[in-house]
Amino acid sequence: MSNKLINKKLTSFSTHLDEQYGKKGTPERAQYEEEFEAFKLGVMIQELRKEQGLTQEQLAERCGTTKTYISRIENNASDIRLSTLMRIIREGLGGNLKLSVTH
Repeated sequence: MSNKLINKKLTSFSTHLDEQYGKKGTPERAQYEEEFEAFKLGVMIQELRKEQGLTQEQLAERCGTTKTYISRIENNASDIRLSTLMRIIREGLGGNLKLSVTH
């Protein structure tokens, strides 16, 4: 292995985020963090649905929405209403939604 590879500077993930999206508190970083949370929410719903062996259409029927809407949420949950999210979790997936706020 060459010395160039061994001596290559490693960057922490938080430093990478600072460089890529700005420091915490900047509008760019806030937008990134909101989009990332929406992405995680969509993935969580998709994983819960798959764990229960449900198709998007079956989940939609359980909670009174459409397959297209479930697909949109799983791919980008950024515009989902809290009441809709709660209905999907409760009626569609048989769970309870718990929220927490961090600083």
